[in-house]
Amino acid sequence: MAVHRSRRNFLQTTGAFAAAYAMGAFPTLGYAAREKELNIYCWEGYNSDDVLDPFRREFDATVRAEGLTSDPDAVNKLRAGETKIWDLINVNNPWAREMMWPEELILDLPRDRFEPFFEKMMPAFHPPYPWAMDKTGEHLLGVTQRFGPFNFVVNTDKISRAMAEDQGFKLFLDPAMKDRYGVLTYDNWNIYHMCVAGDIDPFKEHSADEIAAFSDVARQVFNGAKILTDDLVAMNLALINGEIDAYFTGGTYTASPARYDGYSNVRGITPNSGPMDGKGGIVWIELTSVVNNPQVSPLAEEFLAYIQRPDVSKNVAFAEGTYNPVTQMGDPDVLGAFDSDELDAIQWDSLEEEMSRSEDYNINPDYAEMYDHYSAAKREREG
Repeated sequence: MAVHRSRRNFLQTTGAFAAAYAMGAFPTLGYAAREKELNIYCWEGYNSDDVLDPFRREFDATVRAEGLTSDPDAVNKLRAGETKIWDLINVNNPWAREMMWPEELILDLPRDRFEPFFEKMMPAFHPPYPWAMDKTGEHLLGVTQRFGPFNFVVNTDKISRAMAEDQGFKLFLDPAMKDRYGVLTYDNWNIYHMCVAGDIDPFKEHSADEIAAFSDVARQVFNGAKILTDDLVAMNLALINGEIDAYFTGGTYTASPARYDGYSNVRGITPNSGPMDGKGGIVWIELTSVVNNPQVSPLAEEFLAYIQRPDVSKNVAFAEGTYNPVTQMGDPDVLGAFDSDELDAIQWDSLEEEMSRSEDYNINPDYAEMYDHYSAAKREREG
């Protein structure tokens, strides 16, 4: 599977730190010398100074963090030798269990130290949480934190939440919606959502007829869209200004900045039903794991414990740019750190209900073939 865009593909990174390290700008250090050094490869948020500076001060540590923009690209970098650079990697849920652990790219965690953290999380993440375990159920592969439903977004002044949830992704196939919606071009997510719109489970092997049906849906969604952009801020503005009434691919993650600014009519929608064993939505869950670095920093596990603290969990949830629920909100001390406006921004009122209607993000076995059809449909739309 090659994910060409991520759910956060608006974030642009240069890879300068990794490139400099690989070129020898940072000398290879022995384990003892790395007791005060930590290198993190992560989705944006964990590289926020609000998260990192208190850790740097408390542990008198040099912490370097680089943002990633694609889970599989990040995994491929570890495969290519960057296990020598990174101490921690933060990616979405399937990659640790399905790829990184079998390929010995990550290390397991001491269960006696870290499973008590899971016991304080929201009930859905209590131990043993499957995505955090290897397939034998013996090895703990990382810790969860941020998560959220990710489907589509509407202006509830124009399209009611109830109607959007009932229609699900079929909303975007209605001829009456032509030129009334945008497509937030996060390619891998678009492909998954186009599958759901076509009554296809994206996470199973697909027949030739299903591939053809997907191709038809991709063309219909692109050709009916008024706006195509990978900029969530621009998409939210178009929704607020009335240029569009909805956008295809989005959720708590993309709607939250607008909601926090007071636009509660911008709402992420999770369909009531769909083709994934009856579920119509998809939820992503991040997992942070210790890299199998031959000179891994002892601070790696300390950081994983640090981010469980109530104040740090809150900082992770409300890092710059977008806002997300965190699994630690099962702890009253963490939940109590959020005020009513912050809870409204992340749609806390419906989170449990939306989770119950969502399938966990997973790997599409036919992604490469679908991507070719998707790209052709997108080129056709762009002229």
